[in-house]
Formats: sequence, C-alpha cells, structure tokens
Amino acid sequence: MKKKFFVLSIILNLIFVLPVFTKNKSDSFLKKALWWQLVDEKQKIIQCELCPRECILQPNQSGYCTARINKDGTLYTLTYNKPVSLAVDPIEKKPVFHMLPGTKSFSLATAGCNLRCIHCQNWEISQRPPQTIQSYNFTAEQIVKMAKESGARSISYTYTEPVIFYEYMLDIAKLAKKEGLKNVMVTSGYINTPPLEELVKYIDVFRVDLKGFSEEFYKKLALGKLQPVLETLKFVKQRNSFVEIINLIIPTLNDNPDEIKKLCLWVKENLGDETPIFFSRFYPMHKLTNLPPTPVATLEQAHKIAKDIGLKYVYIGNVPGHPYENTFCPKCNNIVIGRIGYSITQNNLKNGKCKFCGYKIVGIWE
Repeated sequence: MKKKFFVLSIILNLIFVLPVFTKNKSDSFLKKALWWQLVDEKQKIIQCELCPRECILQPNQSGYCTARINKDGTLYTLTYNKPVSLAVDPIEKKPVFHMLPGTKSFSLATAGCNLRCIHCQNWEISQRPPQTIQSYNFTAEQIVKMAKESGARSISYTYTEPVIFYEYMLDIAKLAKKEGLKNVMVTSGYINTPPLEELVKYIDVFRVDLKGFSEEFYKKLALGKLQPVLETLKFVKQRNSFVEIINLIIPTLNDNPDEIKKLCLWVKENLGDETPIFFSRFYPMHKLTNLPPTPVATLEQAHKIAKDIGLKYVYIGNVPGHPYENTFCPKCNNIVIGRIGYSITQNNLKNGKCKFCGYKIVGIWE
C-alpha cells in the first residue's frame, strides 16, 4: 500500500513541477499521423481525414486543432508522447457513473482541440498549440505502467479533446486493455467514422458532450456542427460500446425546454432509454463570463423532462449534494449507488443488480 501512495504522490507532484520539463518548439518530436491523404503530390498538399473539419493543409501549415502539421507532404502529429496534464482522478469526476464506482482513473491530456468552445473550462491547454506549452515526455508504456502503479482501474483521455491526440490515445488504449485496465474517452465526439471504427475496439466508455441540440448552438458556441456528434453517438451505440452523455445547460442559450425535450427524445430513440445522461450546471468561464450560473431549478426541470420521456438514468451535475447525483433503481426506486460530489456513500449493487429487487443496472461493474 505504501508503494501505491508513493507513486501517486510522485504523479501528482509532477503536475506542479511541469516547468522543469521539456518545452517543445522543435520538430524533433514529430510522429507520422494516421488518417490523411495526399491531394496534390506536386505541391505537397494534404487533407486530414481524422475529424469532420477535414483540413486541407499546405506545407508547414497546421490544422485547425493546431496539433497536426504538414511537413513536406506528410502529416505529423505534434502531441505523441507529449501530455501536458496528468492526474489520478475519481472516475466520478469525468463524470462516469456507470463504471467501477469509487475507483480511480489515471487521466491525461495533450494540448489542442478541434472545437472552439467559448465556455471551455480548460482553455489554457485546449486553445493553445502544443509547441507553446510545457509538456511531459511519456511513452504509452510509461503511461500504462504509472496508471497501474497508482492503483487506478482505468485510463481516461480527457481535459482537452482526445480526438486530436488520436495516435497516442490509441497506442495507450491498446496496451491498457492488455494490462486489464479500462479505457474512458471523455470527448465532444467530433471525429470521422473510419478512425472511430478502429478506436471503438479499445474504448470501454465514451463519455460524450452533447452540448446542445441545434446547429445554431454548435456554430455559435463551439464553431462546430451538431450532426457529426450525433453520427458518432449512433455509431458507438451500434458497436455496443457504453455511452454516457453530458449536457451542460447554459442560461438563455440551450435551456429551452422544447430543445431539451428534443434532445432527450433523440437519445431515447437512437441510444436507448438506459443511456445515462447528465444535466450539468454552467459556471461563467473563458469567454462566456456575462451569464450567471445555471439555476438549479432549470436543471431539475430538465431532469423531469428526461424522466417523463422515459430515460431511466438521469443525473444533475455540478451541484454537489443534490439527490439526483445518486443512481436510482428504475424498478423499485431505491438508491443503488449513493454519491456526494466525487465520493461514494453507498453501493447497493450485487452482481450488477439492485440488491433490493434484483433489477439489472446497466453498466460496467467489474
């Protein structure tokens, strides 16, 4: 036990001594990227095929995500082996509520993102190019080793957008799976289907931000599109991967009850009524500081809409101590997993079933 605490201490301390690590301004750490094609051999112009933006890049031009660059007609990733954030978090912090409750998840991120959310809570690392941020130098093997030594049961690709460090995530996830660790992708779901099809083999839980339910909202708040996210969700569900959805409700922007109802109906019809969904409280952040925090009553209204539609696992997030942090049995309505913040207060699961009535609770419990 002492060894685990010692290793965990080292990992957590690394976060605070980050400036002593390498600051990458050269091309010496480039790795050839996956998912691209050469569209003009003479002029060495390429097209990235990783995400729906499908950037067309001239030589020495970086993609919209800032994490991929055209060098002499070849696409390289700037984030391989270069995490900028490492931590050991409660799995509930992701939030993921239907996998291994009360366990730790080794969490990492690299710099960059393929969206531009004006309310991003991690904008200091998501909205800056990798070359401009201090980073660690850890291989996939080292990440998996640290995760196991920390006592974590899973690895989470989180904080920024894991799609943009696809190659690094994929290699870590493959090794993690071999070592008996679960993989969690905390994502906005902005990825094309072919690369997703390879990734889905190794990711146990896709925790997807469904930011709103209109193209107008996505364009205004994230400079992205809604439809590709819906396609990602449907594809992942078709491949029998586990999905948990979070919808951050922002006052005046996506809190319309009709829009929330449409979102919930879509989830029920396309992903199933047992898909966990979180309605999470907004706090002023980044470029969106002119709005107040979401009223709890608004979140409770969204919760009621979802339950009335027939969704079975509906949560309220970012309101520690709220009763709808708990997981209730859809059959007998007893608490099967009790929570306050990131802490588990009770666990009434027995072999993945409610111990009170025997109802099977959807999730990954071992």
